[in-house]
Amino acid sequence: MNLLPILISAIILTFPIPSEVPVIGGKQVIKDAIANVAEAATAPKAEETVKTRKMWVTAYSSTPDQTDDTPFQTANGTEVHDGIVATNMLPFHTKVMIPRLFGNKVFTVEDRMHPRKKNFIDIWVPTREAAMDIGINQLDVVVLN
Repeated sequence: MNLLPILISAIILTFPIPSEVPVIGGKQVIKDAIANVAEAATAPKAEETVKTRKMWVTAYSSTPDQTDDTPFQTANGTEVHDGIVATNMLPFHTKVMIPRLFGNKVFTVEDRMHPRKKNFIDIWVPTREAAMDIGINQLDVVVLN
């Protein structure tokens, strides 16, 4: 059952437009307000934390000594780009955040690491220097749903 029409009716009944206040734009303003309420009611919910786990955080760039023989292609088949990470601990397309280094930036798991790497997450960066700047840190990684 779609509760949206009931919600909109409840809002309109709860907050009626007083007759002594002119409505600029007439019915269109009311329609726009209803549309905004409907859009807000159906907007996707913000990503929620599923769990937080301590992981070794490193970084890599697309150089042959840091990747396999296809340095610009991820294990998931996409081209490398800002916002991807490699890990063997989470499924492809999992969203994660690393707040200590990147605040609220959301990364997506699209690549894998060497099988010997357990409990690691590797952030793709465009240059070797940027990877070296990140170094290696054991940090909280927030896994989102």
